[in-house]
Amino acid sequence: MTPMARSIMGRGPLLLLCALGAGAAQAGPYSDELGKCLIESTTVDDKNALVKWMFATAALHPAVRSIASVTEAERNQSSKNMAQLFEKLLTVSCRAQTRQAFKYEGALALQTGFQLLGQVAGRELFSDPAVSAGLSDLSRHFDAQKLEQALGSAQ
Repeated sequence: MTPMARSIMGRGPLLLLCALGAGAAQAGPYSDELGKCLIESTTVDDKNALVKWMFATAALHPAVRSIASVTEAERNQSSKNMAQLFEKLLTVSCRAQTRQAFKYEGALALQTGFQLLGQVAGRELFSDPAVSAGLSDLSRHFDAQKLEQALGSAQ
């Protein structure tokens, strides 16, 4: 395995997790091109696999473990699917963009590219009508008067 491959694979899962998080990475022209390629090279099914993997992984957190029903076999399959997608995107679909981004901008370029892909997948997740309805359910439990009072004092 080359040093570049070791660096990518050694940091790959960590970079992917960081990329999908809220932190903003500084984008350069090569990571922008990689991000565009990642988005253009993924299907709806690929983005759904990404969201499924994110959920299956997040379900390990103690705060949600009791309400998430993800079996070890499902999580393993989801991780396998994500690794195959990650590999296909970096080594086949976006190979040239990956090489250029890594060469000129380093491993952070991979984080930035996958952050863009994660944002697109997240937008698609939250635009689903059932998910949107679930989000709007929050308003039924919110005390609008308290918010108005808090905002009123700020005006």
